[in-house]
Amino acid sequence: MSEVRVKRQDHDHSDPARAPHLGHRFRFENRITLLAMLGGLPALAVCLFLIWEGGYAAKVQWTLTVFLLGCWIGFAVAMRERLVFPLQTISNMLAALREGDYSIRIRPGRRDDVVGEIALEVNILGETLKKQRLEMVDALNLLRAVMAEIDVAVFAFDHNDNLRLVNRAGERLLAQPQKRLEGRSAQQLGLADCLEGRPIRTLNHTFPGGIGRWGLRRSRFREGGMPHTLLVMTDLSQALREEERQAWQRLVRVLGHELNNSLTPIKSMAGSLASLLRLDPMPDDWLEDMRRGLSVINARADSLIRFMSSYSRLARLPQPDLAPMPIAPLMRRVAGLETRLKVALNPGPPLTLQADEAQLEQLLINLVKNAVDAASEVDGKVEIGWSTRNHHLEVFVIDEGPGLSDTANLFVPFYTTKKGGSGIGLVLSRQIAEAHGGALTLENRQSARGCKATLRLPLPEKS
Repeated sequence: MSEVRVKRQDHDHSDPARAPHLGHRFRFENRITLLAMLGGLPALAVCLFLIWEGGYAAKVQWTLTVFLLGCWIGFAVAMRERLVFPLQTISNMLAALREGDYSIRIRPGRRDDVVGEIALEVNILGETLKKQRLEMVDALNLLRAVMAEIDVAVFAFDHNDNLRLVNRAGERLLAQPQKRLEGRSAQQLGLADCLEGRPIRTLNHTFPGGIGRWGLRRSRFREGGMPHTLLVMTDLSQALREEERQAWQRLVRVLGHELNNSLTPIKSMAGSLASLLRLDPMPDDWLEDMRRGLSVINARADSLIRFMSSYSRLARLPQPDLAPMPIAPLMRRVAGLETRLKVALNPGPPLTLQADEAQLEQLLINLVKNAVDAASEVDGKVEIGWSTRNHHLEVFVIDEGPGLSDTANLFVPFYTTKKGGSGIGLVLSRQIAEAHGGALTLENRQSARGCKATLRLPLPEKS
């Protein structure tokens, strides 16, 4: 590294924050010189008095006088330079650091004097700033690389809604290069609607570079003391199409399974009855066989009707009709509806929700019914109750049954492990919970046998 050895540098007087006041600087240097000269003035006066009053020859007197005056002035100037030079060197070093030049260093002095300590601390400061600068540059390079490669359109707008930053995905979305986009207003870019409304939402929109459904996230940040807006647009079309395709595949698979379970015996039995009617003469018990066959066909047809009715019910769940609803009476009523097993009630604090009472009652009935079904297998118990956490109501249904054997398919429509089950109870319950802004979870208990279902609903805001 190069060392700062220059005595002084010309400063940029165009920068009012950096330009020194020349009068102040020279007054300081002149004061140092004046103090140095005043410090040696008494001794100089005494020496000159002795020389001129000591009876020396005139030539000797003038020679000694000139010599003493030269030493006096020279030592004063040297003293000034020894003080001013380190300060000018440190000033030059700080100016270089301010301008982003971290390559220069001050020649280190002795550690037992104040100037040497100052030089050491300035050098350490330079090393620290250099390290921080390199880390910042590396972080910025990483950020640029990530911004360029992610398949999410990112836009940054200033306080006047003019575009200041856009990544490659944003360029593709607007079908224009960055140079033509930056500086233009959100209105000109067709993004004005995205800067208004809810900050997190989905919307159907047509852009020059894409058509489909988009996930929008908007946030605020400050730069230079001014508010800016960060807009992130995610193309949801492909992900939604993939999810839709998988949902259709699951639905068709389940529907095909259920239809085959009913239509196969119906077809088989109809063929058997048709063969029976073609016999001549008819067997003696043909009437009994006909009745038995028609009974099987009727039973399978009823099963198929119930299945389709369950599907229609799941697909046509209405929006909840929200109204004030106290939680305690509902929990007592649901606990009392089950007659196969006594359901223990663990009451919580008195609360009132904004909810659809009929839908929540159906949800809780489903959960309690499942819990009782599980507990009945092993003569276990069932307990329901509620509590509050993080401004949410948590309703729990605990059973002492065998637990969950397949947690991955709990909420798959028409999937069931119970004989005669429809496979829509939990799916319908979760739809009701989510329509109320809540969530439904089922998990095996950790400290005991059985399962715990938890319904989490938001409490109303306090006025």
